[in-house]
Amino acid sequence: MSDRKGTEGTGPLEWVRSLVYVVLASILISAFAVRLVRVDGTSMRDTLQDGDVLLVAGTLLTGPPEDGDIVVLRKESFDEDAIVKRVIATGGQTVDIDFERGEVYVDGTVLEEPYVLGPTLVDEGLRFPVTVPEGHLFVLGDNRNHSSDSRSPALGTVDMRYVIGRAAFLVIPGKDAETKERDLDRIGILEN
Repeated sequence: MSDRKGTEGTGPLEWVRSLVYVVLASILISAFAVRLVRVDGTSMRDTLQDGDVLLVAGTLLTGPPEDGDIVVLRKESFDEDAIVKRVIATGGQTVDIDFERGEVYVDGTVLEEPYVLGPTLVDEGLRFPVTVPEGHLFVLGDNRNHSSDSRSPALGTVDMRYVIGRAAFLVIPGKDAETKERDLDRIGILEN
C-alpha cells in the first residue's frame, strides 16, 4: 500500500490547471463584470477630473445605460482610447440643441442639467434634431464647450456594442484642475 494520502491533486498538472482557471476568471471579470478606467482629459469637469480612476460595471451586471448615466465607451474610429461621457438620450428619443441659448432638449423638453460646467454653445457639426436609433445612445461631456462627443459626426449616436460599462464608483480622485490637489472626499458612488 502506498502512503500518499493528502498529496493527490498537487502535482504540476493541477497547479497549471488552477492557474488557467484563475487567468480565465480574471479575463471574464474584467471583460464582463468590473474594471478600472482612468479619466483622461477635462470633458467631464466638474463631475469628474482628469486622472480620476473609476470602477466601471459592465452592462451584463447593470443592464443597458439610462439617461443621466456616466458611461465608458470605445469607438476606435473616433478615439483609440476609452472615453467617458454622460448619456443624454437612448433609442427612440429625439435630441435637439439650441446653441444660441445653450439648451439641450430631449423629446421637446429642455433638460435640467445641474452637472454641466456651462451652457452648450459649441456646435461640432452634427445636424439637429437627431432621433437616436434603437440600440444606440446620445452622449455628451459635462464640460460641454470642451468636449468632443455625440455632437460630432465622427462619433454621432453610439452603438451599444461600443459601451464598456457604467461608471459606478470613484476609486481614486485625480488632481483638481485649479488647486492641483486630490480631494479625497470625492471618493464614492457617482451621482447623476
